[in-house]
Amino acid sequence: MLERPISDYCPNGLQVEGRAEVKKIVTGVTACQALVDEAIARGADLLLVHHGYFWKGEAPNIVGIKKARLKALLQNDISMLAYHLPLDVHPELGNNVQLAKLLGLTVSGPLDEGARPSIGLVGQLQAPLTVSEFTNLLNEKLNRAPQVISNDDKSLIRRVGWCTGAAQGYIEKAIAAQVDAYISGEISEPTVHVARESGVHYFAAGHHATERYGVIALGDKLAEAFNIEHEFVDIDNPV
Repeated sequence: MLERPISDYCPNGLQVEGRAEVKKIVTGVTACQALVDEAIARGADLLLVHHGYFWKGEAPNIVGIKKARLKALLQNDISMLAYHLPLDVHPELGNNVQLAKLLGLTVSGPLDEGARPSIGLVGQLQAPLTVSEFTNLLNEKLNRAPQVISNDDKSLIRRVGWCTGAAQGYIEKAIAAQVDAYISGEISEPTVHVARESGVHYFAAGHHATERYGVIALGDKLAEAFNIEHEFVDIDNPV
């Protein structure tokens, strides 16, 4: 269980109400039109996503793209559940824990000691890897080449910090945690300089690519618990 309610940028849970009975769940990272269309085509009763709708600061008007997405869900009586930060930090099903399993990282603690719960994590590789070897591991497991900022390709990586999605700003916490490498989904211009000057190897492995796995784990968990069908649909996103 999570230690306390999480302040988030969007409503978590049921965002769109559809039919009462659920026999099939379709999951995906972001509730874009392409994913909504696939959910309809695959006979979903429920669409479960990490990135849903109604974000803080967005215009409330139901027009344009928002209208088209909601209209498709409502006309087909499909419910939509969205879990953002709770799905990042969940200790069993969360994006960060699931990424650790995928990469063979042993979790040793939080990235941010002062946060409860901490969004990011710190852990150890089973065996030290060079920057090139670690890059190849990410490429193989995530099916995309990460953007790498490193001053020394030969130095070994043992201790790793990570936070999926748009968490490049946490690199300062990674430095404070004395990691050899930090993984996130995205990168910004200042991150490059901080990584170079601190000596921490930085891997921008893709926002979408690093956040596939929590929603898959949650979908599988629900399917097992309620004896229903689950299908993950990967709408590719290069970011």
